[in-house]
Amino acid sequence: MVAAIFYHKADSAYDDLPSLYYHFPKQYLSRVEQVIGQPIVYYGPLGGQAGRFYWATAIVTGIRQDPLRPDHHYADLDQYIDFDRLVGYQENGGFERKLILADGKVSGGRAVQAVRVISDEECDAILNAGMSEQSPWPERYDEVALGYEFDDNPQAPLERPLVEQLVNRRFRDVKFRQHVRIAYDRRCAFTGLRLINGKGRPEVEAAHIMPVEKNGPDSVQNGIALSGTVHWMFDRGLLSMSDDFTILKSRQLNHDVSHLLRPDMKALVPEDRRLRPHPYYLDWHRTNCFKAA
Repeated sequence: MVAAIFYHKADSAYDDLPSLYYHFPKQYLSRVEQVIGQPIVYYGPLGGQAGRFYWATAIVTGIRQDPLRPDHHYADLDQYIDFDRLVGYQENGGFERKLILADGKVSGGRAVQAVRVISDEECDAILNAGMSEQSPWPERYDEVALGYEFDDNPQAPLERPLVEQLVNRRFRDVKFRQHVRIAYDRRCAFTGLRLINGKGRPEVEAAHIMPVEKNGPDSVQNGIALSGTVHWMFDRGLLSMSDDFTILKSRQLNHDVSHLLRPDMKALVPEDRRLRPHPYYLDWHRTNCFKAA
């Protein structure tokens, strides 16, 4: 089996939504076809950071032609998850054997390829480097562990335990919570409060904007840090958020909750734009969840 590297740049002309689909020209079609059902790793430059990094992973579920540009296709993705940290492509001598040559130089021809097929071993090394960070704070429930464990005991030894773990719901919940809490510095976006209990555990919760049961991905861009009560109201459509991060209140609220929210009604979001809520998910919440009237 093989895996692949998908190059992504935030301001490119391609129609990417990295957590759901990847847009690519026809010249890479045969390579993407090789990894249907297999993991990919996102790679590329990130705003404000010098260099190029591996920063997330997902699984390719299928390919469809771009209806507006017949010479382009979309790779549909599932099981997207951000890495715990940015992994430099030259770290520890490099992960891709055909990208970093024996003399330590970068292969120019390989570096310009937007889709690169790599081996399982290369993929596993990148995933282990990107997903090995423990949460800096205690978990809410003592029984939740960050180790590579499963809810049910597997019937046979796993050939690639980390790849298998990345589709495990319990593991993904812990990682999503870890990533959102770090992105928001443990502070509720709607109230501005950062509450820490006596054991050092943040009280803030990680909310999905588009719920998992509606195929919402475990991307920080589909997440927001909220306190328990505000999280409850957000999930039930009593609160939402505009694309400029203005907090929206439903007219169906039985009581005025303004005293719970930030006085300027502007949500606190990360300074790093790639960690802020994506307009796609905010629009979904306003359209499908928010009780505006």
